Amino acid sequence: MECCSNICLTINFLLRKHILCKEFHTCSLFFFLPPCVTICSKKRLMRIGNMFFYSHFLYDGKQRTRRLNPAQVMLRRTYSTLAADSAANLRTTNTLRKAQLDLKNAYNNFDEYKLICQRRNVSFPLDDSFKADYERLQKVNETILNFKHESKNLQKALKDLKIQEKKNNIDNSMEQEKILDKLSKYKPIVSEKSKIWTELEDKLFIQVASLPNLIHPSVKEQQRLLEYINPTGEIIQSKTDDFQVQSNPKLDHKNIMERFGLVDFSQATKISGRGWYYLIGDGALLEQALIQYALKSARKAGFKMALPPSIVKTEVTKACGFMPRDTNNETQVYELKNDDLCLTGTAEIPLAALNANKEFSHTELPLNVVGLSRSYRAEAGAAGRDTRGLYRVHEFTKVELFSWTSPDETLSMGQFDSIVEFQKEFIKSLGLTARVLVMPHDDLGAPAYKKIDIEVLMPGRGAWGEVSSTSNCLDFQSRRLITKVRDPSDKKLKFVHTLNGTACAVPRVVLSIIENFYDPEKDVIVVPEVLRPFMDDKSEIRPQ
Repeated sequence: MECCSNICLTINFLLRKHILCKEFHTCSLFFFLPPCVTICSKKRLMRIGNMFFYSHFLYDGKQRTRRLNPAQVMLRRTYSTLAADSAANLRTTNTLRKAQLDLKNAYNNFDEYKLICQRRNVSFPLDDSFKADYERLQKVNETILNFKHESKNLQKALKDLKIQEKKNNIDNSMEQEKILDKLSKYKPIVSEKSKIWTELEDKLFIQVASLPNLIHPSVKEQQRLLEYINPTGEIIQSKTDDFQVQSNPKLDHKNIMERFGLVDFSQATKISGRGWYYLIGDGALLEQALIQYALKSARKAGFKMALPPSIVKTEVTKACGFMPRDTNNETQVYELKNDDLCLTGTAEIPLAALNANKEFSHTELPLNVVGLSRSYRAEAGAAGRDTRGLYRVHEFTKVELFSWTSPDETLSMGQFDSIVEFQKEFIKSLGLTARVLVMPHDDLGAPAYKKIDIEVLMPGRGAWGEVSSTSNCLDFQSRRLITKVRDPSDKKLKFVHTLNGTACAVPRVVLSIIENFYDPEKDVIVVPEVLRPFMDDKSEIRPQ
């Protein structure tokens, strides 16, 4: 036990000195430690196999512990948070310039942001000294400016004295010495004040970077039904905003697809682990048909095609405020362990970064792009129905819509409505029954000002399931990615608004088609008419 205690003290020292990171491989010596050891205040070191780790802290203030999978040598689970050390780029790097956050806005709207955080059910990151620190920052800044202004005047006076001395052949060295003496005293004062300013600004910056976006007035405490798409007679007769889906095990997509030979979960689990799958034959063809139909529809709607990378620098993910939220409020991404890179959970991230550090002309906006990518998410939800089959998987194909607009809320909300209309028409054309929801305060991701989800009726699951989402992020992302436009009216540079929306989350739409269009009597899956040109003109899928 004495040996164990000494080891604990050693690890404690290394952690405090930042020599060891939060997750680290262990040597054989560490196997003498018990499974759970309290290393230091608020750090409870856990040993599982050959790996040690301690709890991460989430954006919402809740503490969670996740087990690292030793088999994933180059991948580790990490929380993509808006915590102080990852909220936004604090320093300019080769990839991104320092985020330009609005400290004054946070100061002026301190109470409003406090209420917004309460509504979102997240911790309020501005501490009690924030307002006093901001006021002190302004005073220090004013002092620095005054000293610099006075220094400039003194330097001009010194220059004039030298000119007079040379022109009139007089000795004014005494006056010059006095000015030089003053300037020499000003320099360390300005240097010290600048150091104080930097420390204060960094402290305030970190807090403001952790603030979520504002909330649109139409967003309420509870989700709100806007409309149904292709409602069934039963839904119409129910006259309810919360129609309860009855489960029908005969329509379970996993059973149907496995029996038809369209998917192989068993072999994928052996090869990659739980949450992965093979699409086979017409199952793979159905995915490709959905991709092509979604891309064609988006291009027709004026979206420019893009194929973004699926791996980005971690700082880009953080600058986007990326935080996909599920029913367990878990937020995870796959991170490449030694390269400061991560696998993207959505094409939204690389698409947003496509115009990082860019200044648009107002004539270039709005700019609309549709991106196709593989998406990777370490989370797989709680055990049960949400993880069954294709509903919640680690890797999937996604067609994403992304827009940049002028920083006018009327214009960006107009584009928001256009994206939602596209999504509604896409689902309607597939013949799927769905509902359109304005999501509540606590379902908004940190960057989102307003979010609308479309959920499809999934009878095999016995539930509604989200298949698309649209968010207006205002200037939340553009301030962190430094994407601006010059306003033609006053010639000033302003931060653009960014919006993102799902054109097609492919596995969930495949799931929806299987569960809604399987005919038990004929034992066939009817292919939606709009997909048949991309399915070798097949109207039905039969067991293979």
